[in-house]
Amino acid sequence: MRNDPVVIPVHLLYRDEAGGSAVPSVPSGATVVGRRRGTGEQRKVVVPEPAPVAQAPLAQAPLAQTSVAQGPVERPGPSGPGWAAVAAGLAAVAGCGSVLWWVGLVPGPLRVLLGLPARTYDGIGTAGWGALAALAAVGLCAFGGLTRGREGYASVLTLFGAYRGSVRRTGLVWLSPLLVRRRVDVRLKHWRSEPLPAVDRNGIALRVVVLVVWRVADTARATLTVADHTGYLRGQVEAGLARVPVDAPSAAAAVGDALTRQVAARSAAAGIEVFSVQPVRIDYAPEVAEAMRHRNVAALDAKDRDRALASVVDAVEDTVRRLTARGLVGELDDYERKALVRELTVAYLGGR
Repeated sequence: MRNDPVVIPVHLLYRDEAGGSAVPSVPSGATVVGRRRGTGEQRKVVVPEPAPVAQAPLAQAPLAQTSVAQGPVERPGPSGPGWAAVAAGLAAVAGCGSVLWWVGLVPGPLRVLLGLPARTYDGIGTAGWGALAALAAVGLCAFGGLTRGREGYASVLTLFGAYRGSVRRTGLVWLSPLLVRRRVDVRLKHWRSEPLPAVDRNGIALRVVVLVVWRVADTARATLTVADHTGYLRGQVEAGLARVPVDAPSAAAAVGDALTRQVAARSAAAGIEVFSVQPVRIDYAPEVAEAMRHRNVAALDAKDRDRALASVVDAVEDTVRRLTARGLVGELDDYERKALVRELTVAYLGGR
């Protein structure tokens, strides 16, 4: 498309001010073109059209992704059967004995007991020392890495602070002596909390005792990312109680289900599997309980006073009616009747 200049008549650039003077307004960069004679044409202003700006395609920004660092994920660690390590250690011991017999260092009684021929000692030499060192290293590595794996426990292996895997094997197991082992209890556990702060739907302060059923599911995360499992669970339960309003004890099951979902979702990132979070006791906070106790006592006192006053009024009314019916007091005017009722009321209340 051809970029032709835009032609604006000059008379459109003039406007009448309040004082009656015309002030020209010429755009910046415009060119005034004079009129052609004999045509009656007005002067015009040529405004060049701005060149189109080449727009680079917008690069799509990567979507922000929020992720929580969850630490290493459990994976099988290097291990071997214990019987193979025992066999290798015994073979290394037998090899050391063979080398010592070959160089002539086996005592005579032991050589006779084993039925070995006699050999003259001529020195060990470099080859003998090398063989003894290699066989001793094999024996130490074989016997030094023996350990016992038990049901309900796992070993987390690290080397110079780096995670190398976890071992859940049971029985006689061989692990490298160079690896640092941390034994983790993966059995099912129960944790009963102390009274934790909470609120009900009306904002009244409560104290809730919960029972949490949990276990370590990912030994790597639970060991390397959390220092205190009980303290971590306590914090998650408190965070859940801040979000879930606690109703009356009759609704404890619904509150427990909501707490279980929240605590389980948050604890999974730390390698802890939560099966149940159930409130076992729901009490009002001490200050709220004291205020409610005073209010209940006041209500009972008011109820007793109303009952006592009603009984006194009934007794006075019955007495006045019976005295009047039997003619014991005769006809009473208003003043005398009020005086009699007052005296009877005081007598009955004083007697009570």
